[in-house]
Amino acid sequence: MIFISEAISIVKQNSKPLLQSIIKKVEKSGGYKLYEDILSPINMPPFRQSAMDGYALNLQDNLSYKLIGEVKAGDAHKIVLKKGEAARIFTGAPVPDSANAIMMQEKVKVDGETITISEQVSLEHNIRPLGEQVKTGDIALKKGTKLTPAAIGYLMSIGITEISVFKKPNIAIVTTGNELIEAGQDLPYGKIYESNSKMLLSALYNLKFYDVTLYKVEDDYNKTVETLKGALDNNDLVLITGGISVGDYDFVGKALNELKVKELFYKVKQKPGKPLFYGKKENTQVFALPGNPAAALSCFYVYVFISLQQMMHRKDLELPRIKAKTINGFVKKGNRPQFLKGIYSDGQVEILDGQNSSMLQTFALSNALVFAPEDMSIINIGDTIEVILLPQ
Repeated sequence: MIFISEAISIVKQNSKPLLQSIIKKVEKSGGYKLYEDILSPINMPPFRQSAMDGYALNLQDNLSYKLIGEVKAGDAHKIVLKKGEAARIFTGAPVPDSANAIMMQEKVKVDGETITISEQVSLEHNIRPLGEQVKTGDIALKKGTKLTPAAIGYLMSIGITEISVFKKPNIAIVTTGNELIEAGQDLPYGKIYESNSKMLLSALYNLKFYDVTLYKVEDDYNKTVETLKGALDNNDLVLITGGISVGDYDFVGKALNELKVKELFYKVKQKPGKPLFYGKKENTQVFALPGNPAAALSCFYVYVFISLQQMMHRKDLELPRIKAKTINGFVKKGNRPQFLKGIYSDGQVEILDGQNSSMLQTFALSNALVFAPEDMSIINIGDTIEVILLPQ
């Protein structure tokens, strides 16, 4: 059994960024990272562009100009302005080559075909120059850039529709247990509804990992080996729930050993989630999570999250940890560090009742895990304590 800090360190050391690339449509690439530099195929803007509604001017010393036309956004015609002439123009419209400034409409008086500006303006005033954002052939976005909504909009604005990105991991969720049946069926005596796979699937979807395959296996050794082999052969990350303890019908550990999965650690000094296994086979990461739902989800956020971040070339590997004041007390049983479900708000945290590792009701209300270290047996009102903020 190892300490939490050791387990986290081992996960960080052994989780590696995925190096394969895939082609994605830009509008469906959110959350991915660019596999290569993107060069702009055009100047952006592709023409001198008006920054506001107003009047395009061919400047002169006089404040009065002759109005000879209009240019709207999308217009293709090119007005030629002589010195002292002006054209009505709108935001985003192409600025005539002969115009050298734009005066905003609030500073212009119009009298028929004559306009009068309130003050002199400088050359190129309110004109966005050709290629102001990026020029043809320049790097638009660098390799490794995370594709946010703004990045996607930017790429679309320069006409790019497909890009090469680092592949996200293929993920398997394997559930074990004869006692499990699907929700929606009648519940026979001795059975429970299976929830871990959908819970973990939802957690992955919330983090924008969508390439997930669900496997279910009964408590049978040969079937466990066969199912795990298929999951290992076809995925970058395998999450197993249940069957990792040492009961007569817990076959996961033996099956992983037969399949030559290298054990990196098994059992962590923590509550919940002591019977946590982490290993790998070649480049495939394997987490065998406890069967109890709250324990499985706690281990997902503390350990699996790190591996996922590493695979995606991200710098922030752990969920945010902050300090908060407790608004209620708690007595911790035993000498293991404990992850407690809580509700955090405005620098304060409430530790909830119902901390049993088999209970999800409390977890369903939580937005944080409160970390109670080994040497803290009593948490008092007003204590400062570490809080892990959960994804929402």
